[in-house]
Amino acid sequence: MTTSPEKTDLSQALAEQRELLLITVRGLTDAQAAQRTTVSELTLGGIVKHLAQGEEVWTQIMTKGDGELPDGMLDMGQYRMAEGETLPALLERYAAAARATDEAVAGLPDLGQRVLLPTTPWSPPEPEHWSARRILLHLIRETAQHAGHADIVREALDGANTTARR
Repeated sequence: MTTSPEKTDLSQALAEQRELLLITVRGLTDAQAAQRTTVSELTLGGIVKHLAQGEEVWTQIMTKGDGELPDGMLDMGQYRMAEGETLPALLERYAAAARATDEAVAGLPDLGQRVLLPTTPWSPPEPEHWSARRILLHLIRETAQHAGHADIVREALDGANTTARR
């Protein structure tokens, strides 16, 4: 299947945001990845875990389009590293989720295809549909937002960030 310029551009924008996030976790130990450095509960490992789960869930929503709630979508544990989790394992999960998202987007016949969203506690009362394009844009926004969070958490940890390595 031929990839459209729009798919290429949006996939590249998502890849760039992923790379910015990955800069913030370079050279960290598991303990550092699990460490809170601000008043927020966010940790670098928790951010990676959340974004991996987000890509897994939204890719499933985008490709199935059946309105079913994917396993783990509402799991609040996705925001922190659990006992025994390692940063390398979370990074591998994130890489696998990114590959699956990229493959799913490349395989879509049209980014305009409408997808029934699952019902969540924050859903409107009537069924909601998004285009695959909007889901991809949501993933770009979510990744960019959390890459910014990660930059702040990392800078508070040891002074490093996406532009100043320590």
